[in-house]
Amino acid sequence: MRVDHSEITGVILAGGRGSRMGGVDKGLQNHLGMPLALHALMRLAPQVGETMINANRNLGAYESMGVPVWPDTTADFAGPLAGMLVALERCQTPYLVTVPCDTPNFPLDLVERLAAALVEADAEIAMAATMEDGSVQTQPVFSLLKTELLESLIRSMQSGERKIDRWMGQHRCAQVVFEDADAFFNANTLSELQKLQR
Repeated sequence: MRVDHSEITGVILAGGRGSRMGGVDKGLQNHLGMPLALHALMRLAPQVGETMINANRNLGAYESMGVPVWPDTTADFAGPLAGMLVALERCQTPYLVTVPCDTPNFPLDLVERLAAALVEADAEIAMAATMEDGSVQTQPVFSLLKTELLESLIRSMQSGERKIDRWMGQHRCAQVVFEDADAFFNANTLSELQKLQR
């Protein structure tokens, strides 16, 4: 069995506060002539059947990228889990893949490799990981999830959970180690954004 890309919806997580970037809307920051979120969207779209964006500000600017835009249903910028929650609620396919808006060079085979690992391990979640200084670093915002996890996430959020790795740790997770750690370089600060552009 394999997961066909048409069975997967992709969401760009752009709902954060951008606090480490001085409070700007990170997904709309210019990178090589285009907003960061649009780079992520163009990279993800060929890998999935449907796409959407999770954003909490400047919704019109995100809507102009041509895909549905959904704000968090929880208040006060509750982090990536809140974005995953609204995406799972809106997802019409059996699988959802999440990528953040600030990592424009993630692998072109990201979804394919996550889907293969999910099936092979009979897992509920497959997440990307990288090798850094000899140890495995998980990248939980790059994850493929079964949409049936919605109820579990609702319960966790209602109990006050905001840590993505703690929620995912309750489920059968497969890890896929990607060799190119640079592909996951993300721009959290303006200086990192400048580094990305070099």
